[in-house]
Amino acid sequence: MTATVGWFIEAEIKEGQRDSLKELIVEMSDRSENNEPGTLVYEWSISEDGTTGHLYERYADSEAALTHLASFGENFADRFMPLVGTLRMSVYGAPSAALRKELAGMEPRFFERAGGFAR
Repeated sequence: MTATVGWFIEAEIKEGQRDSLKELIVEMSDRSENNEPGTLVYEWSISEDGTTGHLYERYADSEAALTHLASFGENFADRFMPLVGTLRMSVYGAPSAALRKELAGMEPRFFERAGGFAR
């Protein structure tokens, strides 16, 4: 049985970049939805004052997450990174060693499942 894996990212939005980020979010979301069947959730929210973005992502397994990260790197990283400042990442589930290695540069906090359910 494969285990889902996901993460939550809090991103500081650089001054004057909210609208550019919102445009890029539409493009990133469309690509993930249409080309990554293992992407289960890809959902952005932006604070009312436009200074902070929250991203919740959930994947069928670590391989699906690695596929998404490769697509992000190839298609969006160069445009995304100049729009944001500090990024904080929390990872949930049981990521594979390969996924942990890929995420290491973000210095994430890893959380083990303690209970609960998802529908």
